[in-house]
Amino acid sequence: MKMNPVVHFEMPAQDRKRAADFYTNVFGWEMRQLSPDMGHYILAMTTESDEKGPKEPGRINGGFFQKTSDNPAQHPSIVIAVDDIKLAMEKVVAEGGKVLREPMEIPGVGKYAPILDTEGNLASMLQPLQM
Repeated sequence: MKMNPVVHFEMPAQDRKRAADFYTNVFGWEMRQLSPDMGHYILAMTTESDEKGPKEPGRINGGFFQKTSDNPAQHPSIVIAVDDIKLAMEKVVAEGGKVLREPMEIPGVGKYAPILDTEGNLASMLQPLQM
């Protein structure tokens, strides 16, 4: 069976600027605020990267999303790359996990869907455009 790699992490933030400043000042991460159509998501560059992503194998970048009061499952999570998100969703359910919503299209990135594993841990799957 092919291994699907962890390609990204996400963390909720009540105040994304404050969180971005914290990780920039403590760990030297570079932050990039995305546009309103991308939900003002903040990309966190944790390693030297180019347009294809991290330059060094095994390293990942991440981001911060706005914490909201209408969603109780807002915890740090990982994003796992998959070749076929619909097939991966079927596997999640077959193995006792839960798909939290249908895949959403992230412009220029790919299809994204959050899941809960059998232990209640939040994770997400991403079918990148280039796969």
